[in-house]
Amino acid sequence: MDVVQRLNQHHPKVIDLSLERIERLLERLGNPEDQLPPVIHIAGTNGKGSSLAFMRAIAEAADLKVHAYTSPHLVTFNERIRIAGEIISDQALLDLIDEVETVIADHGGDEPITFFEITTAIALLAFSRTPADLVLLETGLGGRLDATNVIQRPAVTALTPISHDHAGFLGDDLAGIAFEKAAIMKPGVACVTTKQDPIVLDVIRGFAEDVDAPLIVEDENWWVAIKGEQLTVMTPEGEIEPPLPALPGPHQLQNAGLAIVAMAALGDDRITRQAVAKGMSNVEWPARLQKLTRGPLIEKLPDNWELWLDGGHNPAAGKAIAATLKNWPGDAIEKPLHLITGLINTKDPSGYLAPFKDHAETLTTVTIPGEEASISAEDLSKIAGELGFAARPAQSVSDAIDQIRAEEKVPARILICGSLYLAGIILKDNN
Repeated sequence: MDVVQRLNQHHPKVIDLSLERIERLLERLGNPEDQLPPVIHIAGTNGKGSSLAFMRAIAEAADLKVHAYTSPHLVTFNERIRIAGEIISDQALLDLIDEVETVIADHGGDEPITFFEITTAIALLAFSRTPADLVLLETGLGGRLDATNVIQRPAVTALTPISHDHAGFLGDDLAGIAFEKAAIMKPGVACVTTKQDPIVLDVIRGFAEDVDAPLIVEDENWWVAIKGEQLTVMTPEGEIEPPLPALPGPHQLQNAGLAIVAMAALGDDRITRQAVAKGMSNVEWPARLQKLTRGPLIEKLPDNWELWLDGGHNPAAGKAIAATLKNWPGDAIEKPLHLITGLINTKDPSGYLAPFKDHAETLTTVTIPGEEASISAEDLSKIAGELGFAARPAQSVSDAIDQIRAEEKVPARILICGSLYLAGIILKDNN
């Protein structure tokens, strides 16, 4: 039995968001959440993982030991938990699972707990037992009732752009979604936020006032811009001019800026300008407009073709990726773009796909292998066709590439996109 299957055995049939279950479990584990290094807690809809990756790169460039908690994983469950810079080992993970499950069993074992809650408990327990300088903690969904919101006194909180997503849990009301995510703010703890929809920003301001949290707002208290081959970030502590970030796309400039300002808000003298510069150049984050360079799918392509991968999956992600298409990284020669797309049924397929309409020559849809919640290739193709795409289904990503190759007569660019689940499968098979 793999780790995901094992932990899902504790999962209630219907997820009811609550902090009570994880609080009880953490108390039985000795409250590891109260025994951590300084924590940066990150919430939002888009850009959480990328912003965290920038923060980690900056901190590690400063020789800080960093714990990190992210979700979902792409290839292996272990990716969710980094201990002092290293992905948790299989043995350490299994030992922690055994320990947590024993505690659950010793207290009756019949109280359900969600997959994310037990995973968060395991991560916090691991973090509490290994010395480090910083914890980077990403919410799963929401914020107020997210399992990570057991941290009562983070060092800094950070909010990435907030928009519609996870409607089944957070609803369709943007102000309500903003309230849930803003609720990671804590009294007296600085919160750094990107630019937000006016409705969202009003909610954030109100929450900050209610809990007396200093608010550091993009385009009011901090700014980010490009100056030549450098990034210019104006923070409350002064101007920083690091290299352009290694992660491509204009949306990554904002994520980089948020990370730089949040790290500055820590007030740690070890976070130097040199560390920021090195972090911008060294940052890595798989499946975020990642160019694939090896594997069986690459071997299918003629010379001068390109294969890219992105796991963005909601309308805001679609807009961000489409904006990148206007100035594709390293694009010395413009190439026709072909999309291969799979989506799960909790997302908004029309909202995600619409921004690509004027950029893609074709769109080939696939059913995500092994994912029960996947929209079928046939249904997704119909949705894309109604949006005006030259769309068709394929049995697999490999078959989709074969179709594109057979039809396209010049060197082209293929982007596989729409789902982190699909991205994980591609990375597993092509690394």
